[in-house]
Amino acid sequence: MPLFPFLKKEKKEGPEESLAPLSEEEIYRKGAATLRDIVAPAGLEVSPGNLKLAGKYARTVFLFTYPRYLTAGWFSSILNLDEMTDISVFYHPLDTALVLRQLRKKAAQLEAQIMESEEKGLVRDPVTETALRDVENLRDSLQQGRDRMFRVACYITFFADDQAGLERLEARITNILEQKLIYAKPAAFQQFEGYESTMPLGFDRLGITSPLNVGPASTFFPFSSVDLTSNKGIFYGINAHNNSLVIFDRFSLENGNAVIFAKAGAGKSYFAKLEILRSLMTGSDVLVVDPENEYVHLSQAVGGSFFKISVGSEDHINPFDIPIFAEDEDPSEAFRSHILELIGLVRVMVGGLAPKEEVFLDQAIQQAYASRDIVPGQSFVGKTPPLMEDLETVLRGMEGGEDLADKLYKYTKGTFAGFINQPTSVNVLNRLVVFSIRDLEEELRPVAMYIILHFIWRLIRKELKKRILVIDEAWWLMRHPEGANFLLSVAKRARKYFLGLTTISQDVDDFLSSPYGKPIITNSSIQFLLKQAPGAIELLTKTFDLSEAERQVLVTAAVGEGLFFAGPKHIILRVFASPLEDQIITSDPAQLLEIRKAKEDMRQENP
Repeated sequence: MPLFPFLKKEKKEGPEESLAPLSEEEIYRKGAATLRDIVAPAGLEVSPGNLKLAGKYARTVFLFTYPRYLTAGWFSSILNLDEMTDISVFYHPLDTALVLRQLRKKAAQLEAQIMESEEKGLVRDPVTETALRDVENLRDSLQQGRDRMFRVACYITFFADDQAGLERLEARITNILEQKLIYAKPAAFQQFEGYESTMPLGFDRLGITSPLNVGPASTFFPFSSVDLTSNKGIFYGINAHNNSLVIFDRFSLENGNAVIFAKAGAGKSYFAKLEILRSLMTGSDVLVVDPENEYVHLSQAVGGSFFKISVGSEDHINPFDIPIFAEDEDPSEAFRSHILELIGLVRVMVGGLAPKEEVFLDQAIQQAYASRDIVPGQSFVGKTPPLMEDLETVLRGMEGGEDLADKLYKYTKGTFAGFINQPTSVNVLNRLVVFSIRDLEEELRPVAMYIILHFIWRLIRKELKKRILVIDEAWWLMRHPEGANFLLSVAKRARKYFLGLTTISQDVDDFLSSPYGKPIITNSSIQFLLKQAPGAIELLTKTFDLSEAERQVLVTAAVGEGLFFAGPKHIILRVFASPLEDQIITSDPAQLLEIRKAKEDMRQENP
């Protein structure tokens, strides 16, 4: 190496050499970084069993033994592994004439073995006979030009943060392969060559191959990733793994329930409204509990019913309405169950009940119904149900019931008197029914959700019909054990009544901190996780057993994109709506202002 790198040797005709200065361009080229310099890691540590580069450990294994038959899609479990892996498959074509000569020799050897066994009177060997048939069939297909032979090499390089993680990942991969009678070994003392073989260079540095004909060799092709496409159902979006269409029927799964988690503005309500719109077109009825008036435009567009539940609204639901009984139900048992629901409602209203208060309340509710001549065992036809004020009156007349009556006063004659102390005035005979609770005070929202859900549940039990129940911002209900318990009960029993429950929440902590949160998720065959706040990632990772790659998806996902779990399958879903659908379901304030302005302009042009 020269002492002065900015000087270069200049050749002369004679034996002596002189030093001449480098040009500015040559100095620049020597000092400029190349793409190789930028991409290459700072260092590489090579060990017999693995590599260490850029803070990661890497190990390469090769496949060397295969079963007699390889079915299409066997490689998908490796391709869709939620780990950092590099996979290379090499196909080395073989000369057909050479292969035929080798097969002819092999056939002669097998025939000789069979004849020798027959001469000795030995029992026939089915393994040898099967091998002979396979060789003959392969010879026929090669001679007729219907097949070709290849030497196929398959290498898998996987990465982990430490040696223990590398061992666990290798055990997981080998276990998946061995279940299919395929065996792999690490490339001992050739880890660098194995790593090079899985880089996008096209070099097979290991050269560990197996002879396969076209059929089994084609099963390696990486075009068998998870898809959710069926002949019936609705269009949910695009599968980001392979750009296939996600079309399926949620009721074709174990149950039709779904949970949707996302931070504000990530597109959770947009997705729910898109599913509602498309489900209506396939014959499903939809009921919605709307906390923010987000579904009003959708309801107007499809001619649905929109009810505002508030203190000053004209839309009311009386929780004391006589329960509707299904044909196979015992009226007395259903009425007792209804009384328990009312006790749970009062518990939510007053913030909890002491055991003694529950006894008073049970007696008072039955007396309130009896005051309207509604008694278990008798016909309820034509009877007018009591109101909340009737319950308060009964409690005030009972010894020890005054305190509980005082707590109910604000709901009967106080500030909240116009909320539930009214006869039912809503008509739910429509394909889409939306209950809005936006104008309710925060204190009343859990109460309203409880009343609305029980009202809906009674309708669902009355008639078997394909329905979807959407509960937006369900964390309001999850704050109270009674509401959360009822929601779990609906999730467990929905399938029996042909109901699909969709639970939506942006507050993951409140939802999952409830002991009923995780059971609701496990009783939902569909889970859709859109973009999440960094603080919620750890809790979601623990709940859904997310990989590092899936965690990154949830942090960096675009609006309307996320992890979509449908039964055992999970993909990255991109929600896609047509321009007309987007106008109907959008929640973007800018778009809503444009739509409102367009309507006003049309109204002025056509008064």
